[in-house]
Amino acid sequence: METLVTAFGLFLQPSVFLATFFGVGLGVVLGSIPGLTATMAIALIVPMTFTLSPIVSIGMLIGAYKGGCFGGSIPAILLNTPGTPAAAATSLDGHQLAKKGNGFKALKVALMSSVLADSFSDIVLILVAPPLALIALKMGPPEMTGLVIFSLLIITAVAGESMIKGLISGVLGLLVGTIGLDPIMATRRFGFDLAQLDEGISLMPMLIGLFALSEFFIAIETIRKKKQVHLYEISTDPEKARLTKDEKKACFKIIGMSSSIGTILGAVPGIGPSIAAFASYAQARKISKKPEEFGKGSIEGVAAAEAGNNAVAGANLIPLLTLGIPGDVGAALLLGAFMIQGLHPGPLLFKDNLDIIYAIFMALLLSNMFNFLIGRYYIKVASKVANVPKHYIFPAVLAFCLVGSYGFNQSMFDVWMALLFGVIGYILRKNGFPVAPLLIAFILEPILESSFRQSLLISQGSPAIFFTHPISCAFLILSIVGVGFTVRGRRKRKQSAGQS
Repeated sequence: METLVTAFGLFLQPSVFLATFFGVGLGVVLGSIPGLTATMAIALIVPMTFTLSPIVSIGMLIGAYKGGCFGGSIPAILLNTPGTPAAAATSLDGHQLAKKGNGFKALKVALMSSVLADSFSDIVLILVAPPLALIALKMGPPEMTGLVIFSLLIITAVAGESMIKGLISGVLGLLVGTIGLDPIMATRRFGFDLAQLDEGISLMPMLIGLFALSEFFIAIETIRKKKQVHLYEISTDPEKARLTKDEKKACFKIIGMSSSIGTILGAVPGIGPSIAAFASYAQARKISKKPEEFGKGSIEGVAAAEAGNNAVAGANLIPLLTLGIPGDVGAALLLGAFMIQGLHPGPLLFKDNLDIIYAIFMALLLSNMFNFLIGRYYIKVASKVANVPKHYIFPAVLAFCLVGSYGFNQSMFDVWMALLFGVIGYILRKNGFPVAPLLIAFILEPILESSFRQSLLISQGSPAIFFTHPISCAFLILSIVGVGFTVRGRRKRKQSAGQS
């Protein structure tokens, strides 16, 4: 109770409420503009949080993450241009409803599904995370090595269209993570005699470069090439916006099922919201009484896609907070924000900073409330914001990126590093390489290296320690099985695509 009272004291501050409200609002707006995703929203907000307290900072970033997840459904419905990759499933039926003049109804269902599914996954997180952290406290270096290897292989294998490209991106992230002084011998590694690299690559310029600047470079390349997209205006006619009793009943059933699917898949590192959205959509079609309407303007299809997508937002914080393993790129950015605030997610976070964890849980639930309130009014004007020309927006994005890169250490070296990683991210994305595994592998490299070397020191250099410890051995076996299933699934999809 003493810890809970302290957590309420940390949470019940005007600055926390204002920061969370601001984060949600900015996330919704940026998510609703094609090309500005929830990931970019977090990347742009992180530099604003350097001088803030941990609760205020994390509350703002979590708000931006959740707001961006919902905001991506707005251009998916109105423009058939998903604001986030996970909103692609929403566009299948949402845009068809917009064509029929029911865009406002689709947005209402998307908002309702997002908030309910997000709240469900947050409650699961609050119930599951503390006992899981207690179990994780008993894990030693061999077990952590197996866990990180499992996470990295799954994340890199399922990211992008090509498993090989995902693995290459992950290996590149591990190599970048080794730059700096050796943690045990203190010898220089890949530093090119630059004193600025002795402490390794700074997370902030890398994060901004890979996700914000690379998006900027791609956007300015495509602004002139892109054809004008027809925007369907929102009709606020009460008759077109009203859900019938049968539609409400069907949607709540679908939301419950999709929330469960999204939460389960989101808790597994590497799955991500896109897979959860399409898995929920496919399952909803199977149990629907009107499966023939899916793809032609089904309100149940919108509910399934958005519930599955947003349920991941809370669930992927389970491995992040308890094990220090980010579930997807959004969670990886949040991990970077935690580290900037001097907090290191993992089982020790629950042991040493339980009051902060409880306050963050409260901020999660508060952000859902703000997401509903802001979204309810925002969807009435969303059509105007979603169609704002990009050449008005991206100069401001560039300025935010450069100022944010400089502001962390007040160093021009960081600005050059951000530009370098912006170019690297641009080249990778243009050639079909996912950038998320690179960042996640970079963040996990210190954990992997330290636990691996500690394990070998314990076993006097024998790698058998990873197979004689049951948990470590189980993770390694799961890694092989997971990659095998991924390869098999990709081959089946290619065969079916070839037959089609």
